[in-house]
Amino acid sequence: MSSYTAPVADIRFALHDVLGVEALFQRLGLSEATADIIDAVLEEAARFSGTVLAPLNSVGDEIGSVFDKSTAAVTTPPGFKQAYDQFVEGGWTGLTAAPEFGGQGLPHTLGVPLNEMVNAANLAWGNFPLLSHGAVEALKHHGEAWQQEVFLKPLIEGRWTGTMCLTEPHCGTDLGLLKTRAEPNADGSYSITGTKIFITAGEHDLTDNIVHLVLAKLPDAPPGPKGISLFVTPKFKVARDGTVGERNALACGSIEHKMGIKASVTCVMNFDGAQGYLVGQPHKGLQAMFTMMNTARLGVGLQGIGLSERAYQNALRYSRERLQSRSLSGAKFPDKPADPIIVQPDVRRMLLTIKSLTEGSRLLALHAATLIDVAHHAQDPAERERADTLVSFLTPISKACQTEWGIENTYHALQCFGGHGYIHEHGMEQLARDARITTLYEGTTGIQALDLMGRKTAASQAAGLKLFLAEIEAFAREHEGDADLAEFIKPLRDQASEWAMLTREVLERAARDPEEIGAASYDYLFYSGYVVLAYWWARSVAAARGKDTNLATAKRETARFYYARILPRTMAHAAHIRSGAKALMALDEALFG
Repeated sequence: MSSYTAPVADIRFALHDVLGVEALFQRLGLSEATADIIDAVLEEAARFSGTVLAPLNSVGDEIGSVFDKSTAAVTTPPGFKQAYDQFVEGGWTGLTAAPEFGGQGLPHTLGVPLNEMVNAANLAWGNFPLLSHGAVEALKHHGEAWQQEVFLKPLIEGRWTGTMCLTEPHCGTDLGLLKTRAEPNADGSYSITGTKIFITAGEHDLTDNIVHLVLAKLPDAPPGPKGISLFVTPKFKVARDGTVGERNALACGSIEHKMGIKASVTCVMNFDGAQGYLVGQPHKGLQAMFTMMNTARLGVGLQGIGLSERAYQNALRYSRERLQSRSLSGAKFPDKPADPIIVQPDVRRMLLTIKSLTEGSRLLALHAATLIDVAHHAQDPAERERADTLVSFLTPISKACQTEWGIENTYHALQCFGGHGYIHEHGMEQLARDARITTLYEGTTGIQALDLMGRKTAASQAAGLKLFLAEIEAFAREHEGDADLAEFIKPLRDQASEWAMLTREVLERAARDPEEIGAASYDYLFYSGYVVLAYWWARSVAAARGKDTNLATAKRETARFYYARILPRTMAHAAHIRSGAKALMALDEALFG
């Protein structure tokens, strides 16, 4: 089966050398996050993910979670509950949460390596605590004081987990169509009635209670998305004083049988007059839910990185061990009956593709996390606003690109194994199957593309893009005349210039034809992602100078590969963007058949 060892050295390089997080944390008043604490967190997270979670990955895939129709209960695979108990005992559920609610108060940025490691070790298991963080954020920002007191502490302690109940059988993206109803009760609570589908961790045996955050409509709700409210609806009723009561009127109706992440419980949840409490203002539920969704989207992006890393480690090991044929330029290992396949250019193409996309994505994810810390802790309101605008811009890029690249990377890794990758024995086919869901849940790639092109660019006058382009230009000016970085600075500047030009062209066309936004969005998303990674690869080369010689050489040569072989993908995306909407919209729908 596949194995996993957390890439602690590369994560340390990203945090300390490229991003300089220790100085950032001190400036933000997060003084407890010293270099020693950061490294201790990384080491312990690596130990837990590698020794506790990784061995359960194949178990979860082979056995899966089991639904009992007679009791509506779900039993997770052997070892899952014990692993969760260790996770809670280790304090991981409260690592970055606010101390006033029982958390450790460490920077949000430190949660990113932990989540990457968990996802790489056991993606299906990682889905159980994933949405608890989003529930905490929604209640922290939008909940009443008593809701925060009653629900946040057990969620942060890990005694309870959270869910996000949006989707219904007839509506996914268009939440304005939802039918779940909330009827007011005399005691100030509400009775929630309706059916939700695709609810991750909606039922399980890991904790005593599950806190569902449910979108529903009040009797006086206006039509469409402006009429949606958010309700906290626990599996077992919870009074305002925190007393846990009887089973609520909600239950899991079934669990889905899926292509991958088979141990992750994907539930149909039926609410039959369940007691819930309004979170935030009436008819303002989407605002509160987006707090959860943005957190979850960045978290799902980390799933793509984690799967890519695990796939890479196993493909690299196999490529070094598998003896087949000889190098085209002559035997590289004449003492062996054949050369290992890593000498073959095409195998190197696949390995370097995975390596360059994964290590670049890791920096993108960590940078987004530092922006969240700045947005929450900087003293200057303007700095907080700038960070919030930039992370909002980067969120759809992170979620979509990192998950799409996760699919590409796991398939490249499987391909390195040849036919052995397709069979169960090596565990590569599980990684490829597990990766497929990541581009679908928490907003498909197409939805992320529309979000980036529509809301984050057209509607905001490209505010986030302008901030990122300013970062690129500041880096280029800092290293102007630096011969050691010249091979990266000029093409990076050229790409940034074209990025700005493409944006103007799309917005100008969209002023005449709104279809241009949708027609350009997918390619604009990936064009953006490739330029963002080009920036981080240039930063990596600069940061690696003066470090360990092998590290500096590896970063430079991988960056050269990225600029030569991956960044040119932008040319095709630019051509697609410039082709406009006509080629997509001209064919009458009746002629598709």
